[in-house]
Amino acid sequence: MAGSEAAWQAAKLGVNVVIHEMRPKVETFAHRTGNLAEMVCSNSFRSDDDEQNAVGLLHWEMRSADGIIMATADKHRLPAGGALAVDRDPFAEDVTAALTALPNVRVDYGEITELPRDGQWIIATGPLTSGTLGEAIRAETGADALAFFDAIAPIVYADSIDMTKAWMQSRYDKGETEEEQKAYLNCPMDKEQYEAFIDALLAADKTEFHEGETAGYFDGCLPIEVMAERGRETLRFGPMKPVGLTNPHQPDVKAYAVVQLRRDNALGTLYNIVGFQTKMKYGAQKEVLRMIPGLEDASFARLGGIHRNTFINSPTLLDSQMRLKSQPNIRFAGQITGVEGYVESAAMGLLAGRMAAADILGHPLPDVPQDSAMGALIHHITGGAEAKTFQPMNVNFGLFRPVDGLKGGRRGRKDRYKAYTDRAKEAWQEWLGASRSDAA
Repeated sequence: MAGSEAAWQAAKLGVNVVIHEMRPKVETFAHRTGNLAEMVCSNSFRSDDDEQNAVGLLHWEMRSADGIIMATADKHRLPAGGALAVDRDPFAEDVTAALTALPNVRVDYGEITELPRDGQWIIATGPLTSGTLGEAIRAETGADALAFFDAIAPIVYADSIDMTKAWMQSRYDKGETEEEQKAYLNCPMDKEQYEAFIDALLAADKTEFHEGETAGYFDGCLPIEVMAERGRETLRFGPMKPVGLTNPHQPDVKAYAVVQLRRDNALGTLYNIVGFQTKMKYGAQKEVLRMIPGLEDASFARLGGIHRNTFINSPTLLDSQMRLKSQPNIRFAGQITGVEGYVESAAMGLLAGRMAAADILGHPLPDVPQDSAMGALIHHITGGAEAKTFQPMNVNFGLFRPVDGLKGGRRGRKDRYKAYTDRAKEAWQEWLGASRSDAA
């Protein structure tokens, strides 16, 4: 997705493009063809609502930039309510045909095994980057582990947490400043609630691995189900330990267990459930996690999951133009940068293609405005996210800066989201107009 969109954008700006595609010569367990932009998981691009949904807004921005991925998806759209679902095989065939029909695009079917030192390059190899190229990236970036079975924890919207039950406090009030002393959000459980939670956790439907795959976890990223299977008290002496915390709502009652959440972005709009990496299926996950006091009405920016993944630590390795700091002739785009989903991957490809072409043509582009959907996403992966806990992320309104000047007090969610999208569209159109003027 990302590589196809990057190639399209760069070619449309007038530069010569070579697409290096290892398939079908080098296969993966997930792909079936050598077509570009082959969809290997869901066939959904998710919500197409550009006023109330962040991914729908991303659709709108990509359409505004004449993106090939969205144009082809619209052409092969399937009935799916408010979502954009795609007939995946004709979709990939048409993307391939459109790119190869351009006179300044060539496809070279073969594997790239080393990081090129000359020319402008975009690496958009996704979560199934070949082992050889992965080793080359690891050698350049110093990453200890690039490809692995990754268990990720859920992320909750801050405004959906019931603060009449939860409270802010770091364990033992550690920290030199008040902000540090209140860095964690705490949700208490009594013994009965804890026992019911463990029962539900053990009984929940879990994701199974593909045949032939075995899970190799990092000790620090064990799924909570694996920990719970080792003993009913394991979590209470691990990520759910209650020590060093006092509930101001009930200061005389000692919690039996405590679930902690940590701020996941600089804006404080998203909170990660600490130590709650999980392989529960999504439906079961929502049901079990909403048993936690304070999270009964939780809205999730991202649910947890486990899968083989390949991504770099973009906040430390990439600049705001998606260039590798140690080798600026290389940009990364797509899921390998730490975005999650077809649309987000293609969006990062769109930006990388335009930026690379602009550099070649001698008119570098300004940074993408943070108030646009693409700007919020690229800001998150290149500096807004916490580098130590960086994990793949879908686009969501929690990545957006709050809207100021609300009338009549706190704005409702519907009005707030509309304000986000109105502001984003204006910012995106201004940036797009400026980049088109520069290209002209």
